[in-house]
Amino acid sequence: MDHKDEKIQALLTLIASMESAQDCADLFADLCTRREVENMAERLYAAKLLIEGNTYSQVIAQTDISSATLSRVSQCVQYGKGYSQFIK
Repeated sequence: MDHKDEKIQALLTLIASMESAQDCADLFADLCTRREVENMAERLYAAKLLIEGNTYSQVIAQTDISSATLSRVSQCVQYGKGYSQFIK
């Protein structure tokens, strides 16, 4: 594992250790800009809409993400490990 991977692993371990949504909110407020957190939230919302069966057009109409970002989210929903497991 290289140094960057170790840093990423440390971040993920810290996030996994959080006990509440407020703890996570406090951490993300310290680490990210408001817009970065909004972008992540928007991607999660878009994934939820895709999982529910919405079309690309419907998702774009309901979110503030580009078609390129939606394509990336869609790939993660289809082939990734995280979205479909945790989004209900």
